[in-house]
Amino acid sequence: MYRWIWRRLPGGTVTRSGLSLLLALAVAALLLFVVFPWVEPHLPFTAVTVDGR
Repeated sequence: MYRWIWRRLPGGTVTRSGLSLLLALAVAALLLFVVFPWVEPHLPFTAVTVDGR
């Protein structure tokens, strides 16, 4: 999969490296700001506490 993405990106090695970093950051932002908040109410552990005994 990563090889397929690498071959589809335009430019040389430096350009591809920068674009792949931007792509990874975009995926991380999408997960953090869209996917995880949407999934969080459906998770079974909503009241997590730590007992310090």
